[in-house]
Amino acid sequence: MDQIAATYMGRGSKKIVHMEHWSNPDAETYLTGIDYYEHPRLCRQKLLELYPCLKNQMNLDIPESDDPKPRPAELLASANSGKKTHVRWGDSITGTWEHGEAFFKNTEEVYSFSPLDNCDHSGDGYIVEAYDYSNEEKLYAQMRSKLPLEWTVAPEGSGKFFHFYNTMFMWPLLSFGWELFLECCLDERFERIMGEFAEINRRVYRNIARLPVNFVISHDDICMAAGPVCSPEWMNKFIYPRYEEFWGILKSSGKEVIFISDGNVDKVIDNVMACGARGVISEPFTDYKSIARKHKDCFIAGEGDNRILQTCDKDLIKKMVLSMVETGNMSRGYMMCIGNHIPWNVNPEGIKMYLDYCAEFGYRDIN
Repeated sequence: MDQIAATYMGRGSKKIVHMEHWSNPDAETYLTGIDYYEHPRLCRQKLLELYPCLKNQMNLDIPESDDPKPRPAELLASANSGKKTHVRWGDSITGTWEHGEAFFKNTEEVYSFSPLDNCDHSGDGYIVEAYDYSNEEKLYAQMRSKLPLEWTVAPEGSGKFFHFYNTMFMWPLLSFGWELFLECCLDERFERIMGEFAEINRRVYRNIARLPVNFVISHDDICMAAGPVCSPEWMNKFIYPRYEEFWGILKSSGKEVIFISDGNVDKVIDNVMACGARGVISEPFTDYKSIARKHKDCFIAGEGDNRILQTCDKDLIKKMVLSMVETGNMSRGYMMCIGNHIPWNVNPEGIKMYLDYCAEFGYRDIN
């Protein structure tokens, strides 16, 4: 079992491994001395040689080609020449952030909408997961294409995972936009809509259960920095029973589920774990030490804070890393992780301090 998989299962090694949300090509240039845009393959190879803790991280695969990449300023100038607005993300640009508010004008349009009658999302990106959900075999083929063809069964001991963004809460949020979702979600007419979204996801999770992976990362931004978006009553009616159902499908196929949400998950973690999650990835607003005390050796990641990296203050960054290691000693399911990501505008100098301190101090007190 590789060390990532072992940590997912609460059996992490003495050396604490990383799960970093990385999208900072300028830091790659700074750390390696190789211009990422001129030599993306050489730069990435050198980065992983210098910082082996970053191997197998999200967005840090080695590019197949060393051909130069266009710089984000060039991409933005072209993309923003019309009415829509994009912003920089990593070495590229984002979508337009237009979700349901671009398609639904009032509550009556929401109440009359049928998710099941409109479930071919291949070709649009506004609900993020751009699949055709109308046919399960077609859906499986689309999902299967994202994994290596040579995998006929889940590789034994591998921490490779399949990720699905719209576990349940994201469906109405992305479909209708924040304002209409919150305006409609307490109306009894919304129950049918949530039921149809749930039926779409039954198809999804039946198909994920067939995929050759051992772990599934199930994403739903049910929290913000201050805590849950919706009331416990609403969550108990529309969200948690679906989690238990969908994750039960996965667990019956031998897969383990890791939940990911923005914000502060302190008030939802017990429910999420009771629904069958192996652990959680979140942001530094969350009290990870409390989770480690209550849920022995569950998987946890996201305690690191990019706002501290941005200070480039050696003492503050070292203090943060030592606190993260303290939590890692409380749980063998703990990974080093900057929970609010390492985006393009985080100072590379602070990132280097973080990585260097992790290399020096990132060990558990175990034999």
